[in-house]
This record gives sequence, C-alpha cells and structure tokens, in this order.
Amino acid sequence: MTTWRFGIIGCGSVADFHIEAIREIEDASLTFVSSRNEARVKAIAKQENCIWTTDYQELIHSTEVDIVCVTTSSGSHARIGMDVLNAGKHLVLEKPIAINTRDAAELVRTAKERGVTLSVISQRRFEAQHQAVKRVLDEGALGRLLLVEASLSFYRTQAYYDAADWRGTIAEDGGVLMNQGIHILDLLLWFAGEIHTVFGKIATQTHQIEAEDLGLAILQFKNGAFGTIMASTNIQPGFPATINLYGEKGTIKLEGSSIVHWTVPGISEPNWTQARTYGGISDPRSIVSDFHQSQFIDVIASIESGIEPLVTGKDGLRAVQLVEAIYDSSAKGVQLIME
Repeated sequence: MTTWRFGIIGCGSVADFHIEAIREIEDASLTFVSSRNEARVKAIAKQENCIWTTDYQELIHSTEVDIVCVTTSSGSHARIGMDVLNAGKHLVLEKPIAINTRDAAELVRTAKERGVTLSVISQRRFEAQHQAVKRVLDEGALGRLLLVEASLSFYRTQAYYDAADWRGTIAEDGGVLMNQGIHILDLLLWFAGEIHTVFGKIATQTHQIEAEDLGLAILQFKNGAFGTIMASTNIQPGFPATINLYGEKGTIKLEGSSIVHWTVPGISEPNWTQARTYGGISDPRSIVSDFHQSQFIDVIASIESGIEPLVTGKDGLRAVQLVEAIYDSSAKGVQLIME
C-alpha cells in the first residue's frame, strides 16, 4: 500500500485541521511543514516528527512530498498554488481557490497542463446530510427544483478582524462571501447547478474592515430555479447556516449539520446520529477535522484512480465567479448574466 506524503505550507490555525486529518489517515503521513514563523513551524515539526523550513520552495521541490496543502492567507493562494503546480505536486488549496477568477482560472489551467490533481477545501460536501440531499436531487426525487434559499448568519467580533492585518482586506482575505460564505455558496452550486443571472448587494455595516460583512443576492439558475443568498458576520450571537430546497414534489430544509424538514416522496428521511456538532458560528476554530479527512481520502483516491475528486479546481473557480458577480452587480446596481 502506497503511503502518500503530505506537505503543508502555512502553519496558522487552519493548518491544525489539516494536520489532525492527515494524522488519522492510514495511508498518509505528514512529512514536511513550512511557515515564515520559525518558532511555530519548528514546534509543529517536533510535534509531528517531520521536516520543517521557512522557505516553502524547499518543501515543494522535496522528493519527500507528494501532495501539498496550502493553508496560508487567501490572497497568497494563487501565487503559492502556482508554484506548487509548476513543481509537479498535487495540490489541495484551502478555500477560496483564489481571490479573483483570473487567478483561479490560471490554477485550473496549469493543473490540467501539468497532469496533477487540484482540489479546493469544501469539506461540507462530505457531511452525511449533504451527501443524502445530493443523491435525492440527482435521482430527481424532488422533481423540478423551484427555489433554493441559502443563509449564513454568523458573527465575528472586531477583535477577530484586528487579530491579523490581512483579515477583512480585499486583497488578502475578502469579505463574508469569499471567506465564511464560500462553503454555503459551494453547496448551493453543487445542489442547484450553473447560474444564469445574479442581482447582488453588499455592505460593510458593523465592522471596521475594507471588505463586506453583509452580502445578499437573488439568482436564477440555468435550470430555471431561483435562489437567494444572505451571508453576514454581523448577526449576534450567530446561528447555523441554513439551506432550504423547494421542488415541485417536496421540500428539504437543512440547518447546520441537521435535516430539520424532509418531504421527499418515496424516500424516508435519513436516520443517523451526528458524531459531533456544527461549528464555526461565532468562533472559526470551533469546527472538526473529520470532513477534511474525508476530503483528503477522496483526493488520494482520485490520484490513484485518475478520476476527478469530488471537489475540483473548477468547483473552486465557479464559487469565486459567483462572489465576483455579486460584487460587480452591487457596484453597478444591475442584474448580471453569467456566461
């Protein structure tokens, strides 16, 4: 059995979820870590018994690394990701894939040219309730999709943004849509398909930041369904994300990691016990690594089989395209047609 060797670039708080997930995979090992913070990277290397460096170029050109995870600030994903791909390594990028569609498209193109796997962290696709909903939609059990409502009522303090100088900046972080909201946008696109039109509105209401802390949109999908988006880091004390799907034959309502309503003709509501609860509502560290682990296992299977992973670079690109369309629509005050 092949042991897949992982390297991680970036040793901030997000890297902890990657480290924990890799540690629990039988045919994977963490062999190399990189960070500009020497004290931090040395401590992690000692903890995980692996090689460390403050120069990520050393990591990406190492023969001890097969797959590279990039967990740096969002604005650096494209630059570092391109270096990883050009070094011939498989790449797992934390969300978002990039801050703009130009860079995201270049990453997708380069991965294809280099013949390596590119995946973007969208670990919520691997949660049981979302897998169940996707099966129902693919089987047509809800009938024609009429409306999808996506809502992310999170809360972040000003201290959260002030804790790092890149947080809340347009160039390095983006706002609530690009950061916290990108997961629910990915699920929306995964469930409902490609978008035809977008009318968006953004605002910065309660935080001293450059980017938005509220994003709204009305969508029409190419399949004729409509959609709504609300994402905010202003809502106190914070609530779980919700997705409501209304079809001509039934309705499914999701809240956090729970199914709160299930009317699907001929298919009983899935019955399982959630191992751990939904997190990230008011504390970005209050999530679990279980679904990062599931995504890494999927990436390994993709590399071994040659079949695309469940979350591709193109998926990451589509989510960023939607965010940019909402921004553009808000700035112009008009409905946009997505190409």
